[in-house]
Amino acid sequence: MKKVLWSILGVIVVLAVGISGYAYYQLHNATSKINSSDSTLSKVSDQKTSSGKSVSYLLLGTDTGALGRDYKGRTDTMMVMTVNPKAEKTTIVSIERDTQIQLNGHTAKLNAAYAEGDADSAISAVENLLDIKLDGYMLVNMNGLKQLVESVGGVTVTAPLTFDYEGYSFVNGQSYSMDGDEALAFSRMRYDDPKGDYGRQERQQMVVKAVLNKLKQNPTSALSNSFLASVSDNVRSNISQSSFQNLAMKYSKAANTIETDQIMGNGIMENGVSYQIIPQNEINRVHNEIENAMNEQ
Repeated sequence: MKKVLWSILGVIVVLAVGISGYAYYQLHNATSKINSSDSTLSKVSDQKTSSGKSVSYLLLGTDTGALGRDYKGRTDTMMVMTVNPKAEKTTIVSIERDTQIQLNGHTAKLNAAYAEGDADSAISAVENLLDIKLDGYMLVNMNGLKQLVESVGGVTVTAPLTFDYEGYSFVNGQSYSMDGDEALAFSRMRYDDPKGDYGRQERQQMVVKAVLNKLKQNPTSALSNSFLASVSDNVRSNISQSSFQNLAMKYSKAANTIETDQIMGNGIMENGVSYQIIPQNEINRVHNEIENAMNEQ
């Protein structure tokens, strides 16, 4: 199956900058369509963002919309994104979707938490795994990747390995100016990467940084009609409009430094199903990384 990071959208919505006047009105319209619910989590997020405190959100990328799919899908991309305006830093940690967990009394993969429940179930599963508290989620489907990349004028990425995929060729160490289709192919490939899904996560994070760098060069592009349309059509969240507006107006400096990481496990086969087993010391390491990212001054 071909899957891709779609949480790029969530990162960029959070780090949009320069909101005023008509631009503020545009953002309001986009976020009103994005917001799917009002919950206790959104109220906590409102309190934090109104006072400029650090927040951690779960970014969920589903395979819905890929290759003609229109079913609910699984969250094949899962990231914890911590935005710290005081430290002027954003930390993004990818979590392996095949991580083995206990879900409703049975053994399952982490990405089944959403498929068998909902976004709140996914939040609970990640909180239990890493012993952290999250402030909300952004759920993004992969249908709009081409729209998003092209709405910022394409991205430039340097290939970390040589491979061919979906009619595109990439050479290790060579930089490519990618349109939406090429960025999608670059992010999707998995089986020819020696690192497997971990290698794909690294390429996904490269695309995240490339889009953010493009926005830093031209912040107003985040408020273009094409960009906001691609966001509003492909993102759902329990983060309130108030929090989105606070984030856009108060947290832009958090894009000054973007650090990425991934939780690492060991593959096993159990009853014919492949899982990733995350050692406790690795869980502790990532827990501490996220806590430090929240509290850094």
